[in-house]
Amino acid sequence: MQVGDRILQLADHLAQWSETPGGLTCTYLSPAHRAVAAEISRFMQNAGLETHTDAVANVIGRYASKDERAPTVIVASHYDTVRNAGKYDGRLGILTGLVVAEQIARSGKPLPFHLDLIAFSEEEGVRFSAPYIGSSAIAGRFESAWLEWPDTKGISLAQALREAGCDVAAIPSLAHRKSDLAAYLEIHIEQGPVLLDADLPVGIVTAIAGNSRFGVTIEGTAGHAGTVPMGVRHDAAAAAAELVLYVERRCSAPGLVGTVGRLSLPDGAINVIPSRCELSIDIRSEDDANRLAAVDDVLAEMHEIAKRRGVRAHATLLMDAAAVQCSSRLQDVFARSIGQSGLPVRRLPSGAGHDAVMFDGITDIAMLFVRCGNGGVSHSPLETITAHDADVAARILLDAIERLAR
Repeated sequence: MQVGDRILQLADHLAQWSETPGGLTCTYLSPAHRAVAAEISRFMQNAGLETHTDAVANVIGRYASKDERAPTVIVASHYDTVRNAGKYDGRLGILTGLVVAEQIARSGKPLPFHLDLIAFSEEEGVRFSAPYIGSSAIAGRFESAWLEWPDTKGISLAQALREAGCDVAAIPSLAHRKSDLAAYLEIHIEQGPVLLDADLPVGIVTAIAGNSRFGVTIEGTAGHAGTVPMGVRHDAAAAAAELVLYVERRCSAPGLVGTVGRLSLPDGAINVIPSRCELSIDIRSEDDANRLAAVDDVLAEMHEIAKRRGVRAHATLLMDAAAVQCSSRLQDVFARSIGQSGLPVRRLPSGAGHDAVMFDGITDIAMLFVRCGNGGVSHSPLETITAHDADVAARILLDAIERLAR
């Protein structure tokens, strides 16, 4: 099976539908998004799969077991994108699953489980600030409150779904029970440089990092930039700068990453001592104890900085997501498939979130990362993979499904 070139060609084909000229932006239920869904549905039908689009715009193709009561193995990823995206984040997993499911369907080989290829409609959370809409519905974790959330134009999620022809009332019926599922498998571009630096085409994900996010507000005292002596200032920006550097130091410990991704001075002026600074803090680790210890230290340091500088600091928790451990059994299945290909087995955690987290506690999950080129840049037009690596991933996925069937 040599399918790497075809996977890349299909990704190029899907990338022509975009909300922005000269780049790739495909947000949930936009005209571009709906066009891509139609193309993926056509791909699945041509591959010989039983295909339908569900109430949240997931596109699902099934290769059915002869046993109607058999459980289901899901192979899935998402087809929505961030703004100014790359071609492979999410879609690589769908297209790799497509060529594998097509080969199985063409062979007519019976499976002891239903094989569902799912193109999740929304993972990124760009339009409605609600990530995992597609996978949460399948996993029975869709929050009905999301239906009232508006986009930047004031259109609610429920309204957007109805305008796209989706049956909002049917969303609860999409949920799968534990007894329905045998496994969840996801192929994904790494979004980092680990495999690239190791000169390996694929790696097995051990865990998906837990994530703590905070919004921080620091309030000081405004004053004239030329007349207030340095030693008596209560500068909100200086306090924020000190906190940013502490986050960097504390999260340089093994197994941690920390980021201040937003930093702003509302109403700042060149000749005024800042009285208010707003920033975000994002701390991640595959080890929840490690992550939470870092959070405690960062918040304690924030209060110490505030006390020393005579400013007020407040942190609001925005997210507290636990780490998700991938199934050791399914990791070993992937490991045997990689070994069958004559490649070294590399295991690594994922610092990014994925649809797989929605299935934690519902079924065994496993992820295979594919090497990301260009220094590991992702969520960017610079994102790239090779046909060779895509081909390796497809062969490993096929072998893993056949091992599960045996």
